[in-house]
Amino acid sequence: MQPFMAELKRTHRCGELRAEHAGHDVVLFGWVDSRRDHGGCVFIDLRDRSGLVQVVFRLESGAEAHGLAGDLRSEFCVAVAGRVASRGTNVNPRIPTGEVEVEGKRLEILSRADAPPFSIADRVDAGESLRFKHRYLDLRRPTLQKNFLLRSECYRVVRETLRPHGFLEIETPYMIRHTPGGARNFLVPSRLNLGSFYGLAESPQLFKQLFMVAGMDRYFQIVRCFRDEDLRHDRQLEFTQIDLEMSFVVEEDVQQVTEAVMSALWEMALGVKVPTPFARMPFAEAMERYGSDKPDLRFDLPLTDVSQAIETEGRAAKVLRVPAEHKMSRSQLDGLDEFAKGFGSKLGWARVSEAGWQGPFKRSDAERAAVERLCGAVAGDVLIFCIDKAATVDATLGALRLQIGERFGLAKTGEWRFVWITDFPLLEKTDAGWAARHHPFTSPHPDDLHLLESDPGRVRACAYDLVLNGSEVGGGSIRNHRPDVQSRLFRAIGISDEEAREKFAFLLDALRYGPPPHGGIALGLDRIVMLLCGAESIRDVIAFPKTQRGTCLMTEAPAPALPSQLDELGIRLKA
Repeated sequence: MQPFMAELKRTHRCGELRAEHAGHDVVLFGWVDSRRDHGGCVFIDLRDRSGLVQVVFRLESGAEAHGLAGDLRSEFCVAVAGRVASRGTNVNPRIPTGEVEVEGKRLEILSRADAPPFSIADRVDAGESLRFKHRYLDLRRPTLQKNFLLRSECYRVVRETLRPHGFLEIETPYMIRHTPGGARNFLVPSRLNLGSFYGLAESPQLFKQLFMVAGMDRYFQIVRCFRDEDLRHDRQLEFTQIDLEMSFVVEEDVQQVTEAVMSALWEMALGVKVPTPFARMPFAEAMERYGSDKPDLRFDLPLTDVSQAIETEGRAAKVLRVPAEHKMSRSQLDGLDEFAKGFGSKLGWARVSEAGWQGPFKRSDAERAAVERLCGAVAGDVLIFCIDKAATVDATLGALRLQIGERFGLAKTGEWRFVWITDFPLLEKTDAGWAARHHPFTSPHPDDLHLLESDPGRVRACAYDLVLNGSEVGGGSIRNHRPDVQSRLFRAIGISDEEAREKFAFLLDALRYGPPPHGGIALGLDRIVMLLCGAESIRDVIAFPKTQRGTCLMTEAPAPALPSQLDELGIRLKA
């Protein structure tokens, strides 16, 4: 007998069959999800990426197929030929194919499977380490398959949305020269140039600017990027971003195109029409009201600056007012200090009553009245205070605001609050001096350019982050297209003219040849897909993710290099 696949081709995917297919002859390929042997009938649920369908092998319909079906086990890969039949009143409402089943007339086992180390099901009791070691099995689980089907659709929607706006899809190199000022690069030794190293690109930033100099006008790319950074639930060593750049634009032009992309993604994935234009909020306001440059706007609970209302000994002071309707117990309030320890700070609290404040945070009548007036407190409200350095106060109360919002269910699932955070500081003070807050190619705000040397901390950037429900999903800026401004910025962050020439000569040279004003943005595709899927971690939307220690449990990477490989590269390891 000829092999099954040489004779017949698949007619449908398993999850596509519906009542209207009854009476049709079909050929299906997939994996055995489960088997039930009822003697004269053997039932299997056959699964592929589209879903599953019940197949029944009856003795009278085909003795050979019925006999072979008795050998089937979970995760066997099989081919089935048969006829679709209605299940009558015996409908399975839990699956889309539940109105029909396939009467199997022919069966071929394409490959057998050992017992899998964990159940191929959404409710899996195996730990992440075991699932990562067998990621190819983990990826068979229906939820993860749906995640990657959605991810694939996101690629399509991005391309279809950007092309009518005149964008060209162009690739940039991964192996580049290591450049300072951003995230830590992975280094790749060069065999042809011993002693020299490439850096894996943390983003296409410089190259997309060069596309603008080259007159490409509008560029985009769905691109892999690499950063040698510590990991967390929403960060990986290698990740994907939607990268775009535009010539002859101001901030609003880039934001408008970005909003079109995000709106198209949300409508495709969730059927949600996101209102545009998105809200805009200056960085200073976000920090003042929410203690964060990525505020979750699904609920309010603002912070209030009370530094002028109470004695603080020169420190910053803010209060978070928790309305009386959100009842906080005494034990929850007493636990606030433990929460604050994680930020190197302390918290005080008071419950407002007609008779004054109840709790450990005591103040004079005049101070109490001033605080209540500033934050709008009424009887029954709880006031939570933090008095410390300004950055510590914002970090502590900003995080507490999110925790309280989660505790009382204030952030509604299915609500999407986009906001552009704008007018960031161009530079930030570090122990080593001034550093670029975003990257050193961001344009200073034209109104603040005169302050770059005299008062750099007051210079705003033409930069913008896109924030959704408390997560940063993208960031961009208008770039420096004038070489004199770029040189001034390099000097402001401690890069001399000589060092700038050494590391960025190609960019500085390009800026001498009529560069257009330009700007762009990078959107975190992994994070966007994670939000669309409702996943808890970007590891659920990256096919082969790394662990928190940057290892691949499946391939056991990274691994030591052979001495012969190191010799070829001219590398000797320290003991």
